[in-house]
Amino acid sequence: MQKFNLILLAAFIFFLTIHVTAQEENEEKDKDKEKKWRWEWQFDDLDFSLRKSKPTISLQYGLSKMQREDLSTSIADPALFELKLGYIKDKKAWGRDDIIKHNFRYLFLSNISNDISGKEGTVDNLATDTWKFGFGRSSGYGYKLSESAAIIPYYTYTLNWSRVDFTKPDVLTLLPDPDADIINLYDESFRFGSSGEGGLRIQFIDNIAIEAGYERAIVFQRHLFWKWAGSAVIEGAAQGLLDTFINEIFKSSPAAGPIVNFVLKNALAYGIYELRQEKMNWPFSSEAPLAFDQFKFGVTFVF
Repeated sequence: MQKFNLILLAAFIFFLTIHVTAQEENEEKDKDKEKKWRWEWQFDDLDFSLRKSKPTISLQYGLSKMQREDLSTSIADPALFELKLGYIKDKKAWGRDDIIKHNFRYLFLSNISNDISGKEGTVDNLATDTWKFGFGRSSGYGYKLSESAAIIPYYTYTLNWSRVDFTKPDVLTLLPDPDADIINLYDESFRFGSSGEGGLRIQFIDNIAIEAGYERAIVFQRHLFWKWAGSAVIEGAAQGLLDTFINEIFKSSPAAGPIVNFVLKNALAYGIYELRQEKMNWPFSSEAPLAFDQFKFGVTFVF
């Protein structure tokens, strides 16, 4: 299955490369317009100022599933609470009043615990209590329905640090030696990780929005910087190719752009995190990570 996913991902990237090459002649015709748009797009992505941004608080609850490919002992499903503090910037896109470009940059703190889900652990079904903090960026294109209402499909990427506490008493002495060794790599220690999330934010009035999303996150047993950086560059390059392709969609069919952007960027992220289930720094040789799959629901207040 992993090999199939790898072949599919490689074929997808190859297709995008061919498509971009085929568009060169057409792009030359509207070179000035394209250059202007690309400059605005790049500037927006690199703009970390708070100008025209609105302070934002987001509260979320979710259901989580934890696993590691080479861990034979199962982990009881926890639940989570999450707090995000940041700034949202929405603006018109592609010269249309009904399409907006959405950016939400934030810091977050979350607790993922069996104390929240109410599911007790056993020797064969371990209980955990995880604290996680980090920073993230949520982006996407949405549909503006009125002056105060909008629907925004989004893609989110985070970098974070997690402290996992396996709370089952005497867990290390009761588990098989291989499992005890793996758990000891994480237990009561801060570990680096990353995540990707896709979801939908619905805004009914200016200051309040509700949202739902699905997140895939991994926690590294150790941080091998160069392998992690190489894997991140591959992911970033693939997302960059998608951005170029999505640009072409917006130019030909602007109304379809927000949905295509949402589907393609999140499909790519899902595939990459699937490949990282066995190799945390895919495609480079590395151990399996501790993985989280989470459904999240929440409310966002924009000031």
